[in-house]
Amino acid sequence: MNVADYGSAILEELRAVLSKVSPDEVSAFAGDLLAARRIFVAGAGRSGLAGRAFAMRLMHFGLDAFVIGEIATPAYSGDDLLVVCSGSGETGSLVSIADKARRIGGKIALVTIVPDSTIGKLADRRLVLPAPSPKAKAGDGVRSIQPMGSLFEQALLLLLDAVILELMARRGATSDGMFTRHANLE
Repeated sequence: MNVADYGSAILEELRAVLSKVSPDEVSAFAGDLLAARRIFVAGAGRSGLAGRAFAMRLMHFGLDAFVIGEIATPAYSGDDLLVVCSGSGETGSLVSIADKARRIGGKIALVTIVPDSTIGKLADRRLVLPAPSPKAKAGDGVRSIQPMGSLFEQALLLLLDAVILELMARRGATSDGMFTRHANLE
């Protein structure tokens, strides 16, 4: 195989995974985002990077969004939404964050492979992304030529970008309008 063949195989894997995501779950998740006073995003590793990209787009969209662990992240409250990006739903630091958010009283949404995981049981909303990963023995029978959790992490980024498109459609937002919130001191 060459790079074009690998790329085609990866794109087909992504298409297969994303085609299994529930449109109803995405719609409900988008509603949660719009209803929240503020949105806090948490994730670890490459899933955390996808979550950070999502928080940035939420900010560009005009929502108050923060990344857990950043120095300027404010206190979480009962009017807020915590979005956890975790394939397994079992990452120790993320379980602790979700548990504390539950005790504070805000809403929790989990984007995951395993909806009945520890974080899934704490969450008010579960958005299932059925990709295979060695850390999550699930994935709805989907196989991947890619190593480790790459397919989940890539599909996570694309799914969260699709959620942004859903938000834009609901509010009539445009890319040009969102660009006015892009960083300008770079």
